Amino acid sequence: MSSSTAILKAEFNLLKEELIAKYDELGMRASGNWANTLKAEAESYSAQITGAAYSEALENGYKPGKQPPSEAIEQWIIAKGISVQIEGDISISSLAYLIARKIGREGWDRANHGGTELISSIITPQRMQLIIDKVSENELILVTSDITNLLNSFYDSI
Repeated sequence: MSSSTAILKAEFNLLKEELIAKYDELGMRASGNWANTLKAEAESYSAQITGAAYSEALENGYKPGKQPPSEAIEQWIIAKGISVQIEGDISISSLAYLIARKIGREGWDRANHGGTELISSIITPQRMQLIIDKVSENELILVTSDITNLLNSFYDSI
């Protein structure tokens, strides 16, 4: 693994850890599924963080038009302890369906629920620039070293 790849891997692992910490700070953890799906990967001169398909909804909400899967909402109801509160009144699957239907019709606006900036407060343009600068500085050092070695070997051969 090159030193630039190691820098990217370390920086993106740090971003992942900070995203999980922010997720917990905002009290968004229910099942912990979202945090468990985050993966930081780096190779050559690229890196990425991947996660659950609903990551964008955690940041921006959910637009009306398409109903989210009831199964995911059922898991959320159980993880948040709501199932204990509704016991005997309505089934978990019925409540999950009603919530999913309402989200499908009206959407779900994060701004109306405190907004989170879960991702955008951690992965900022400034932060990305700092990572680019670290990798660039490392590459500059490597190139300068290579040129110095080349010149030294040239002068030694004269």
